[in-house]
Amino acid sequence: MDTEVLVEEKVKEELKDLNQIVYNDDVNTFDWVIESLIEVCEHEPLQAEQCTILVHYKGKCGVKTGEYNKLEPICSALLERGLSAEIT
Repeated sequence: MDTEVLVEEKVKEELKDLNQIVYNDDVNTFDWVIESLIEVCEHEPLQAEQCTILVHYKGKCGVKTGEYNKLEPICSALLERGLSAEIT
């Protein structure tokens, strides 16, 4: 495969919608996760509370969808707050 095709495939992957996932842990409190989702992900309080409940009972929850370049700083901010998060 030539370099141009590889670059084009990389660009397409970076532009597709990805999910920002937060995972359950035994460290962070409900209040901290809710506060983090409100401040970092710009969730409304009810949305943040619902996501936190899903994280607790299901083990994970998609908290944001978008392009990689928009999700990366959000993921970094959640990780800096001690939450378990990744972009998938």
